[in-house]
Amino acid sequence: MRTVTEQLDLVLSAALTPPPVRVAISEAQGLLCAEEVVATAALPAFDQAAVDGYAVRSVDIHNASASAPVTLPIVGTIEAGTRLAHRLQPHQCVYVATGAPLPIIADTVVPRSTTDRSGARVTVTTSLPSGRYVRRTGEDVQPGDVAVRSGAFIGAAQVGLLAAVGRDKVLVHPRPRLSIVTVGDELVDVSRTPGPGQVFDVNSYALAAAARDAGAEVNRVGIAPHDLRRLRELVEARLLVSELVVIAGAAGGHSAELVVEALSELGDLDLTRVAMQPGSAQGFGRLGPDRVPTFLLPMNPVSALVVFEVIVRPVVRVMLGRRNPYRRTVAARTLEPITSPPGRRQFLRGQLLRDENDDYLVHVLGGGGTHLLASLAEANCLVLVDEDATSIPVGSEVAVSFLAQRA
Repeated sequence: MRTVTEQLDLVLSAALTPPPVRVAISEAQGLLCAEEVVATAALPAFDQAAVDGYAVRSVDIHNASASAPVTLPIVGTIEAGTRLAHRLQPHQCVYVATGAPLPIIADTVVPRSTTDRSGARVTVTTSLPSGRYVRRTGEDVQPGDVAVRSGAFIGAAQVGLLAAVGRDKVLVHPRPRLSIVTVGDELVDVSRTPGPGQVFDVNSYALAAAARDAGAEVNRVGIAPHDLRRLRELVEARLLVSELVVIAGAAGGHSAELVVEALSELGDLDLTRVAMQPGSAQGFGRLGPDRVPTFLLPMNPVSALVVFEVIVRPVVRVMLGRRNPYRRTVAARTLEPITSPPGRRQFLRGQLLRDENDDYLVHVLGGGGTHLLASLAEANCLVLVDEDATSIPVGSEVAVSFLAQRA
């Protein structure tokens, strides 16, 4: 029986990062940048007004105050998007909209809300230093600056910055393509009514959601044909268009042996036991001419989801280019005693809470039943119990791994 660490070492060694691809910046969100994006121009590209107001020379309003106001003639208006250059003369001002280019020799904008306008003249009662309410050329990014670094996560701000420096495409680490197949004579799709002895195909839907959460591009194939030859043909076809294949219901029991027999011509599949609960029975191999990592997961949906979370998800994250493929873990105090079988690492469903001191507490869900899907739906974490821990008293600290964030 392998340890969880040994199984992770095995599968992660097979995780090959797909080559970077160039995509439109609108498609890059959630991916990692695979190049150093260097700005070729200044941002902003010109001095511009930060507020609606009046562009002036700061020296012309240097002594302005409520008791000694300065009155300036308004000699024009500049809207945002204006292309023509304007030149300001001393002791004059120009009305400027937010984002409009400043006229030549103007270095300050007096906000409209702080002035008193009367016809073609405006009265300024506040002295402002040079540069106030002005977005200076290059104050955000200078030519030659790295706007987005290689390895950076591309979120909304990074997409905006790429657009701001004039990039419509960017090199990224792509989402690995992951195909999900389910096997089992008892399975029917959720669009049908189960007959006697039949159950809905839960795994293909649940695992597809987990794979999307991990960052993969998912193809939910659904229920595989019962015929072994057709199963092999189906998997062989998916190997040609996938970087990862997950087959649920193919670990443990006679069905697993049939799947391994059907796929034996495509490569080596290793059925093994891993010292974890739930999800001890699982399999892994590399199939097809491209040696695509292929996972055999248990039939039980809770076990399948836990194995995906613990074993498969880190592989997806590595293939996305992530340096740390694991979920965040914290220490939390238990609200009830925990018992665990010796020699197996437990992954218990839990609800992570905070006490009045903002310390973490964890409530274990499911009453120990590894098949209870409803308790996994209520969980926001997994409680990690080491192989050598058999009894954990109330109030003890345990390691807790976060699950997907909720709105």
